[in-house]
Amino acid sequence: MRFRALVFATLSTTAAWLAMTAVHELGHVLTARLSGGRVMHVELPPRGLGHTQVSRNPHPRLVAWGGPLGGSLMGLAPLIFLRRSEVARWLARFFGGFCLIANGAYVGVGAFLGDPNGADDAHELLRHGAPLWQLALFGLATGTAGLGVWHRLGPAIGFIRASSLAGPRTFAALAALIVALLALGWL
Repeated sequence: MRFRALVFATLSTTAAWLAMTAVHELGHVLTARLSGGRVMHVELPPRGLGHTQVSRNPHPRLVAWGGPLGGSLMGLAPLIFLRRSEVARWLARFFGGFCLIANGAYVGVGAFLGDPNGADDAHELLRHGAPLWQLALFGLATGTAGLGVWHRLGPAIGFIRASSLAGPRTFAALAALIVALLALGWL
């Protein structure tokens, strides 16, 4: 049972990381396009952080916020749609909480760490006039909300219970999602 939970946790976390990176970058892409920017290139590496390169960016602060805000909100979208089974609800909550925590930490903690000349969203926001308190408040609010979503998953984030409910199709679907997201990143 523990091995099954470990495999399920590994698949769930890997899929959540790759999908969170994709929706975060999609947030930048949508915001850039809607604000008159031109997206030149999007990187979705299997490890590390993604990057969206925008040329002709009339609203750089808006585009910089688009990733963390869009990534957080799009990460919560499955909570609305996935109500069919207990495992689907668990996956939706896990992913939603993951997106909130990851985006909150990336902006909130990232504002205080790292290279001030770096291309990360926090320093991009600071360079374009966003006050530090906004980044800290965003990190605190989304991180707290993400932990609240995860709290509803149960002890140990519910991996053991969810893995016992997950059938072979769930394991296969998570593996297929990982392969699809890796393929998207390599494109």
